[in-house]
Amino acid sequence: MTDQTVAAAPTPAVGDGPTGPTPSSSARVRAVLGRIRAGFAAIPAVLTDGAVLAFALWTLLYHAALPLGLAPSLTFRIWLVSGAVLALLALLIRLALPRWRGRAVPVPATDPPTDADPEATPAEGGAGSPAEDGAGSPATDAAGRMPVAQRWWTVLVLLVGTGAAITAGLAGTPAGAGISWWVPASAGAVAAVGAVLLTWRTWRVTPATRPPAPAPTAWQSAYALLIAGVAAVASLYLARSTPDDIYYVGRSTWVADRDIVPLNDFLFSENVLPAMASQPPIASIEVFAGALGRFLGISGVAATWYVLLPVLAVLAVLALWRVVQRWAPRRPVLAFTVAAAFLALVCGPDAALGTFHLPRLYQGKGMFVSAVVPLMWLYLTRWFDDRSKRGLVLIVALSITAIGLTTTAAIILPLLVGGAALMMLLVGRWKSALAAGVAALAYPVGAVVVTQLALGTSANEAAADVNFYDAAHTYRRTFEIGIVGVIGGLALWCGPLLARRRTPALFAAGGALTLSVLLVPGVLEWISSLTGISVVLWRVPWLLALPALIGLLCTVWLPTRLRTVRALVGLVLAGAMVASFAVYATPMWAERSGVEVHDEPTFKLRPQRQGIAEWIDGLDRPDGLVLAPATIMRTIPILTSQARVVLPRDFFLVEYDLNSQFSQDRLLLTRFADGGPAEGRPTRDEVAGALERLDVGTICVYNGNRFARRTAARLGYTEFAERPPPVPDQPGAVTCLRRD
Repeated sequence: MTDQTVAAAPTPAVGDGPTGPTPSSSARVRAVLGRIRAGFAAIPAVLTDGAVLAFALWTLLYHAALPLGLAPSLTFRIWLVSGAVLALLALLIRLALPRWRGRAVPVPATDPPTDADPEATPAEGGAGSPAEDGAGSPATDAAGRMPVAQRWWTVLVLLVGTGAAITAGLAGTPAGAGISWWVPASAGAVAAVGAVLLTWRTWRVTPATRPPAPAPTAWQSAYALLIAGVAAVASLYLARSTPDDIYYVGRSTWVADRDIVPLNDFLFSENVLPAMASQPPIASIEVFAGALGRFLGISGVAATWYVLLPVLAVLAVLALWRVVQRWAPRRPVLAFTVAAAFLALVCGPDAALGTFHLPRLYQGKGMFVSAVVPLMWLYLTRWFDDRSKRGLVLIVALSITAIGLTTTAAIILPLLVGGAALMMLLVGRWKSALAAGVAALAYPVGAVVVTQLALGTSANEAAADVNFYDAAHTYRRTFEIGIVGVIGGLALWCGPLLARRRTPALFAAGGALTLSVLLVPGVLEWISSLTGISVVLWRVPWLLALPALIGLLCTVWLPTRLRTVRALVGLVLAGAMVASFAVYATPMWAERSGVEVHDEPTFKLRPQRQGIAEWIDGLDRPDGLVLAPATIMRTIPILTSQARVVLPRDFFLVEYDLNSQFSQDRLLLTRFADGGPAEGRPTRDEVAGALERLDVGTICVYNGNRFARRTAARLGYTEFAERPPPVPDQPGAVTCLRRD
């Protein structure tokens, strides 16, 4: 027997169980409430990640169904079943994981370093994030002071970036008429390089922490969900009619009406003529909307604008919230509010980011720039921090989702991922850069290449050269001019120094450097001549999560211990930016933004045009094409696939040679139906020849176009229907004539 003494067993206390104390009822209640709060705080992540996985699955099934010729309705049902099965399996695995982990051998709390992580141990002289709201501030030494040299370099970069922002914002105004674009472009490139070097050094001297950012709280997620809900409701009442709807929504209408994926042209012909080279059948969002409408027993346009659009609005807002919450060093709710205000208040021009939000989210490119871009930056940030397999799966799924939304993803994603990969390489993570590049780009780029090889299509040179915007105009179209353009420039060239330390700041700097290089005069021209994608190069600013970076401007770090001063400065900056947006920009709901606000959920069409188009569609028409004013012909294919029109949209004629008889006849008849000055009218013989060649069976014109009515009657067309004006004794009455 040893000389060890045996301690007397303690007397069981009230509430103790056979193996130890049992939690009190209040502790159990607190634990349950904690789990509820944690579950509620995770709702934005669950919704967005789930939507990414679900739409990636749909896109894969859609692409697999194309060569098989499966009906969209069948593909949709397969998607529903397979999605439900995969979700159930994921739930079962999640429930079983705790048991499996409980039987496993314990592992250290911190993962071992991977990929030759140079930060497996803190660098000499490094400092962790200060205990209170210091993350995202410039790197400090052990005593809390920033090294003098780095302090001056930071001030210099901020000054150069501010100069670039001011000159870029003023360059398009009368006050800055004499400023060459070389000035902001050169200063911006210098500031971007300086930001890269500073964030690179900060990344190396700041030790890795787990987690790298605090998880969102329940009330923060509740605020984000509230804003998302408001956006979803607003999307139903805002209507912005855009010419692009005739293709995007018209494709959904075709699928809902006919249960066929139109692989050929469906606007000028009955799926007979070759498809437009600029619109290969890669995007799956329009077919999804059409299949959804067919599944629900409603039209494709109703499924797009009444069902899909509110869901997309929620996801886009939550995507913005998630990247802001991850990147903001402090005050994420305030930064998110400023970012959301920027999208709502800075609209007007066709290329403003706000116009691609609620008014155009149902177009795949709108959802791409509003949701996919911020989520890609978020996913890359999370994966680079923990290198988890789940993070890599989400990056792959998001890349598939991106190409399912728009082929623009094959252009923008390489720029976005390239900026992030460059920073990975600078910190010695070449394996991570390679893995991220393959995960994010393999499917989008591969899908475009395979489609080009399979269909033998290539970009039409005439189509590509219709619109090209140089660096200065590209900046102004997205960032605006004046004070709003200055704020955008500050976000671009100073935002990386305001982001949370390490990965967020590193990636923000990489994105800023990539865009700064693209904005140097001559670079876009070179890319245009090399690739032939001139028509979409103005979208290169989409590679940045610009609204998020603008929100970060109100999280500026101040070297003071007074919380009140910090909070007050943040509120003042946020208020000043929102006030600038409200005063100097055009809000989303303004008429100058091309938006109409209705008092009930509505289609995104002008009510009068919609009424006329529906009336024409309901007529007992003869066979042949329908000729009507241009605005009505752009509306009819959105509402129905049964009525074929002479000219759905003149922009698409560049795909068929503008000088061909095919195009010239359509342009001539559209001028005839629109009316106008006598000197521009076509002759009766010209009209007769075009009507015969195009096989026009119905002509509908406004009553004020007497020339068209008389000419059509003399050519053998007979009046058979008249629609009164929407307001008695006012213009707007329409008369239709039919071929005998």
